[in-house]
Amino acid sequence: MSTPAFLQIQNVVKDFNGTKAVNNVSLDIAQGEIFALLGSSGCGKSTLLRMLAGFETPTSGRIVLEGQDLVALPPYQRPMNMMFQSYALFPHLSVWDNVAFGLKREGLPKAQTSDRVEAMLKLVQLSQFGQRKPHQLSGGQQQRVALARSLAKQPRLLLLDEPLGALDKKLREQTQIELVNIIHSVGVTCVMVTHDQEEAMTMASRVAVMSEGRFLQVGAPGDVYETPATRFVADFIGSANLMDGTLLVDEADHCVIACADCQHHVGHGITGTQGMTVAVALRPEKISLSLDKPASDFNAVHGTVQELSYFGSFTLYHLQLASGAKLKVSQANTHRHRDAALQRGDVVWAFWDDTAQVVLTQ
Repeated sequence: MSTPAFLQIQNVVKDFNGTKAVNNVSLDIAQGEIFALLGSSGCGKSTLLRMLAGFETPTSGRIVLEGQDLVALPPYQRPMNMMFQSYALFPHLSVWDNVAFGLKREGLPKAQTSDRVEAMLKLVQLSQFGQRKPHQLSGGQQQRVALARSLAKQPRLLLLDEPLGALDKKLREQTQIELVNIIHSVGVTCVMVTHDQEEAMTMASRVAVMSEGRFLQVGAPGDVYETPATRFVADFIGSANLMDGTLLVDEADHCVIACADCQHHVGHGITGTQGMTVAVALRPEKISLSLDKPASDFNAVHGTVQELSYFGSFTLYHLQLASGAKLKVSQANTHRHRDAALQRGDVVWAFWDDTAQVVLTQ
């Protein structure tokens, strides 16, 4: 008999005056997992997080943590802590007192409070900053103080609401790794909300892509990126070229799809119906460029470089195709000197392997 999941979200609905912000979602989260709820603004991810915290009550459904139904429990009785995007640090208190605040309210003895606070500050590498006020710290340091305060009460579940949204890009990338290491070292189970797909892909062991209150796909970041289940997921996670087409051939080991500018030969069947309408998703980094026509007539298209953007490690090309459609192609800049780099107006061939595409039927 399998062990029940650490956290179970069972058929949860949240209805606001006839609008379902969360629409019958179910999810099992394992102990020690970092799970990300990912989606654009208004998709329901923050509402679901607030229901876990107890700030909102589900219209229907159950939220079960270690076998205990939490729905009837107020926030202060739930064995969890929530860290907000704004950090919500008390500006008049020192870093030490901010971390100690919840422990003092619980009535923990002074000696234990002191030991716990010192341990938390050491964990987030801020021991030497205990007597400073929050405004005397950098954004990344403030974020770690907020994390230390959230972990000080030793919650069974840690909830993070856009945890790194207030940081600039470079600091956010550095802090993502620090945050994951701290969470893993403590062993706490974590559910985070973010609209930043890079943040979710970097930090989470699994992600759920939400839209209009529902889960469209749940899985490991690599699986969701490489094998999106729907057009929305393909377009939302990373960047994808989406081409509408018609299924011409569908065999066990391959299929052929005719699109406006090319024919795709895909290295597997899809168990579809000949003549059905499908979409092909093709990631920009899986496409190669050449001035010469490829040997195969499949998986190749002719286009003109209309725009290009240099990002240092890679260049993103926008090709204008015969149909008027655009094709995005990402090429790694493996050489320092770019004398032979393509320029606007160049006519090129784009081509790809028959394992590069994902065929979408919804």
